[in-house]
Amino acid sequence: MDEPSRFQTHEVTNQVPPYEDIDLFASDRPLQDAVVANGAADERAALAAFGKRWGSADFFRAAETANTYAPELESFDARGFRRDVVEFHPTYHQFMRESMAAGLHSMTWLADGSRAPPSAEVARAARYYMVAQVENGHMCPITMTRASVAALSAEPVLREEVMPKIISRHYDPSFRPWWQKSAITLGMGMTEKQGGTDVRANTTRAEPGTDGYRITGHKWFMSAPMSDAFLVLAQAPGGITCFLMPRFRPDGTINGIRLQRLKNKLGNRSNASAEVEFVEAFAWRVGEEGRGVRTIIEMVQLTRIDCAISSAGLMRAAFAHALHHAAYRCVFQRRLVDQPLMRTVLADLALQSEAAVALVMRLCRAVDLAASDPLEAALARLLTPAAKYWICKIAPAFVYEAMECVGGNGYIEESVLSRLYREAPVNAIWEGSGNVVCLDVLRAFARDRDAARAAFEKISAEACDLPGVRGTVDFIRAMFKDGAAEAKARAAVERLALIATVAALQKGAPEVAEIFALSRLSDRFGTTYGASDIDAATQDRLLKRALATP
Repeated sequence: MDEPSRFQTHEVTNQVPPYEDIDLFASDRPLQDAVVANGAADERAALAAFGKRWGSADFFRAAETANTYAPELESFDARGFRRDVVEFHPTYHQFMRESMAAGLHSMTWLADGSRAPPSAEVARAARYYMVAQVENGHMCPITMTRASVAALSAEPVLREEVMPKIISRHYDPSFRPWWQKSAITLGMGMTEKQGGTDVRANTTRAEPGTDGYRITGHKWFMSAPMSDAFLVLAQAPGGITCFLMPRFRPDGTINGIRLQRLKNKLGNRSNASAEVEFVEAFAWRVGEEGRGVRTIIEMVQLTRIDCAISSAGLMRAAFAHALHHAAYRCVFQRRLVDQPLMRTVLADLALQSEAAVALVMRLCRAVDLAASDPLEAALARLLTPAAKYWICKIAPAFVYEAMECVGGNGYIEESVLSRLYREAPVNAIWEGSGNVVCLDVLRAFARDRDAARAAFEKISAEACDLPGVRGTVDFIRAMFKDGAAEAKARAAVERLALIATVAALQKGAPEVAEIFALSRLSDRFGTTYGASDIDAATQDRLLKRALATP
């Protein structure tokens, strides 16, 4: 008897084939409709090619590897000299090369730092959404590099100097002065131990010199510490100020940036985050002294958008895996997808996933049009924190429900669902937690009342008179009439996001808008997935839109 046959006690059957070699664009009708509805129809061919490439088996396997072998800190070289670099698995660099070659860090900007023509934001968001379905961690430096241009606009001369390196699509991970490289990436360090979100409590000090500032202090979280430069906040003589801190001083020596340790995070394993100390680190001022928060908020608005896109992408990935599993797996002599209770759950997930991508694409359309349309600019200001709040909040529970659809196989580490589940909370926490972004919505209504109300009336009108819309609109109006009470801000912002979602769906998929309004704005929506009152015919339409199944 052959040795292996001693352990062959059964034939392996009823297992689901791998979810790979998928066209992430052609298989996603909600994404296609959202792209067309928001002005990027001309991008369909390019997005189809992008979706095929990123949905390949090689990319899915590389993502697993990149998250298995976490980055490591190399504090010293072999001779004992301080080095402070982060070493990554080659698959991480592979993803960085791909994303930068596609322009995800730069395609929304022109060479002079001005905004790219309308549709660039939506076209980028569609790609970002697909990338998040494969490997989300490496998008941290991609996001910050893109968003940094908004903050650097406060210092035009400095922006002009670094812009050619920012928009370059040739990834260069080498550790050397930024001006010697073909391209650079940017990170940021804002929060400190004692303050966290309250950056005005920062104690890091910045002393002006003849050619720049010298910064001494610490950061509790430094995002993407392997970057070539960082936007940081520090206390200058004039108050809290924004600075650009390069890894190398102008004379070519290594700057005084000391990486203390890498954070051992719940998820986001492929990406590095660090605790750091600055020892008279050289930096350039960005914007006026004392206006650091105002300067950095321009960057944060863009990173928040990416948090929402990313969470929508994670939801789509989790749902696609669940539906794929249900389409192949048989229980009690029937495929899971054909069983009424499972089908109800999957349809509810399909509806929620479609709602998320519709909302983020409508938000990105507003950003595209903001420069030429004040009303769209106000809408972008209002929807950025609202979309970030709602989509990032619902993602973790959504991914869990998808995991349960897969069952025990979804809970083991070999399944992508376990990685998606660990990844899902991060976007709700980073770039402003739920309470912080809700307060941001309140500020929009308080400081720019006329513009915020005009934007709200616009989306209310676009939502039409679907079931539950009128009552929800009245609730929001009452909350913001004289400024919503802070304790009730979450209720108001959640409903604002729901109304905006109905309006977004009306543009790309009006039949889905009605289903969403009926199930989410009325009493026909339960507190768990599968508890909504969605009839069988509607379930069929939602699942056919969501993903082609055997």
